[in-house]
Amino acid sequence: MADLLPLAADSLCVRCAPETFAFEDTTSLADVPGVVGQGRAEEALRFGLAMRQPGYHVFVLGDPGTGRHATVFRLLHEFSPIGEVPPDLCYLHNFEDPQRPRLLTLAAGRGAALRADMQAFIADLGPAIEAALASDTYSARVESLQDAHKTREEKALRELGDACAADGVSLLQTPEGFVFAPTKDGQTMSPEDFEALAPEIRAAVEEKVGAWSDRLADLLERFPGWRKELHEAMQRAAGDALTPAVSHLMRGLRERYADLPTVQTFFDAIRGDILASGGEWASQEGEEEEGPEDEARTTFHRYLVKVLVDHSATSGAPVVCEDNPTFGNLIGRIEHISQMGALVTNFSLIRAGALHRACGGYLVIDVERLLMQPFAWEGLKRALRSAEIRIEPPAEAQGWSNLLTLEPEAVPCDVKVVLIGDREMFYLLTENDPDFPELFKVAADFDEDMLRNNANVERYAALLATLGRASSLLPFDRTGIARLVEHGARLAEDAGRLSLQTRLLADVMREADFHARALQLAVVGREQVEVAIASRLRRSGRYAERVIESMIDETTLISTAGARCGQINALVVVELAGERFGHPVRVTATARLGEGDVVDIERETELGGAIHSKGVLILSAFLAARYARHQPLSLSASLVFEQSYSPVEGDSASLAELCALLSALAQIPIRQSFAVTGSVNQFGEVQAIGGVNEKIEGFFDLCAVRGLTGEQGVVIPRASVRHLMLREDVVEAARKGTFRIFAVATVDEAMEALTGLSAGVADAKGVMPRATVNYKVAAALSAMIAAKHAFDHGAAARHGRARRRHEGDHD
Repeated sequence: MADLLPLAADSLCVRCAPETFAFEDTTSLADVPGVVGQGRAEEALRFGLAMRQPGYHVFVLGDPGTGRHATVFRLLHEFSPIGEVPPDLCYLHNFEDPQRPRLLTLAAGRGAALRADMQAFIADLGPAIEAALASDTYSARVESLQDAHKTREEKALRELGDACAADGVSLLQTPEGFVFAPTKDGQTMSPEDFEALAPEIRAAVEEKVGAWSDRLADLLERFPGWRKELHEAMQRAAGDALTPAVSHLMRGLRERYADLPTVQTFFDAIRGDILASGGEWASQEGEEEEGPEDEARTTFHRYLVKVLVDHSATSGAPVVCEDNPTFGNLIGRIEHISQMGALVTNFSLIRAGALHRACGGYLVIDVERLLMQPFAWEGLKRALRSAEIRIEPPAEAQGWSNLLTLEPEAVPCDVKVVLIGDREMFYLLTENDPDFPELFKVAADFDEDMLRNNANVERYAALLATLGRASSLLPFDRTGIARLVEHGARLAEDAGRLSLQTRLLADVMREADFHARALQLAVVGREQVEVAIASRLRRSGRYAERVIESMIDETTLISTAGARCGQINALVVVELAGERFGHPVRVTATARLGEGDVVDIERETELGGAIHSKGVLILSAFLAARYARHQPLSLSASLVFEQSYSPVEGDSASLAELCALLSALAQIPIRQSFAVTGSVNQFGEVQAIGGVNEKIEGFFDLCAVRGLTGEQGVVIPRASVRHLMLREDVVEAARKGTFRIFAVATVDEAMEALTGLSAGVADAKGVMPRATVNYKVAAALSAMIAAKHAFDHGAAARHGRARRRHEGDHD
């Protein structure tokens, strides 16, 4: 212990001196143009956004709160103005196949103009058709055609009647139709007179009636053809009547869109449909038209233009952020309406998706939200692979419904997709989805922290000033900024680095601003930042307080005084709702004669994680390598976290477990006024661990409640000293000598701190001093080995005597 001294108070927290800043408050600091410390991620983003080759979509990965979204949108708003405005996307009725609407792309703004023109055209079309079909010329022509048709039928029937009358048969028309009857002296015979005829005369008359009936049937079969000719003639008459009106209405449209052949083709199809349907308009004349509020049900709805995406107000390339990336919201959907009890649809009920709105620009999606939606991920990949957006149900769901739907023409997909997620999601997709690396070739990796040096501290101050102005906060003076720099190092868990989790920093700044305004201050200082940090800890500290209370009332057994063999205070960290706190747990070890096994009770009860179990196996390897290189271990040991009722993970307690095990073996008491954290390797070297600040403070809080005596302290890895950013009360206790923190590099140093005994190093002859830890451990193991050897020898001898007695009895 003579060489192992506690850490100096100044090394427990690296302060930021306000005097290092040249400004008085953040009013004089300019805004940071980007996010500080994310140069690599920004470079990758710029490359990915500018690269137009297929598959170079971008995945932004990093922890939440590191400015991922802000940086993405800042860069997108740089790229967007220099991009071209994409064309309007429209759908038109397909007169050849109504179930497959046609795609029409127009220059930005012309789609809405065409829609308005077609609405005006339809508004004028009804009155124009009505006027054309109500004209005297058309009416006279229709009447002439109808009269000619009637005269033709009557003449044919009259000629047939005259011919059959000359043959003694009369053609009569009854309500049931035409019939033939025999005549005598020009008069129709009654049934009685017909029955009175001689049989041979009656048969001859019936034969003549049958022949004339056949001729009548032949004539009547010609009537439908004559009526069809009449219908066609009336259609031509209606078309001839409508042609001038339609041509007049469309003349202006054709002139405005003379440069667009596809639109001219659409106009031709409309003109042909109107003229071909002239008879239908004539039959509807006088009927009440349905209201214009429901375009899908109006007579002329198929002449409308469905503007899927209107870019008339767009400037540059569009930037779309889809917060609810369902399959329909991404790919688009086809809606249905209820009509006469059935669900029907038409091209005007096609709805655009985010991919349509982002065509020619950029689409931003949070990957976790995307993967939570059924079929959405596969739908997005399908669109990106095929470079087209096809509005249709997902392949997996196509057989789920028998609704009549549409098959709109696919839209070319020219979009840059930016997915935002965490690293775990990125690596999982890369490993498990072969399409992902082919589609998202650019990874923009956001750092969680940056190096803490003078230049970066100045930039950090400017970043904090920018965050404050973005939230309309009061200015922060340099003492407040210095305290925020220290808090940034604490968030980074490294005194030599600064956290880039701007969300957490901004939250503290807002709360500090709240406390400053409550005191009617003009600027925010260190005191208000301290209050904000303390208030956040207080709000989330209920569970931590209950843990300490259970130790004070000895519901949870934790000793902070005395010494005991095989018992030690380890330190753990608990994270709840984003807040972390540490507290001690008792670890105990027992050792006995055995086969060299170290039993991890946590693992046996399935409460220990894989990493924790790995740490325990390392302990076995260390014991065997150091103390039993030339002979097998002859002990059985058990390790357990006392009063632990939840899973244990991590190897940060392996140093404490090893010290407890050595103490149990050598029967050397461990000071209970110490707590230990650290992991060890097979050579007994102590390695860095996480959460060192919270662990130290958790044990300090317990000791402070029980009373600081100057004997309490914590043993930590030497490699973790650079991570220390402890609370001021802990630093002050260390300065006064009432609480000590020791940094160790090996398990030997840890045992010296915990027991007060020298670890012991063998001299040149291989002899180790007796009053040392290693000597006592080696002696204990040697005794176990000897006992095991004697036990095995005695058991073998007893087995031999028993076997010989058995053989003698058998003889």
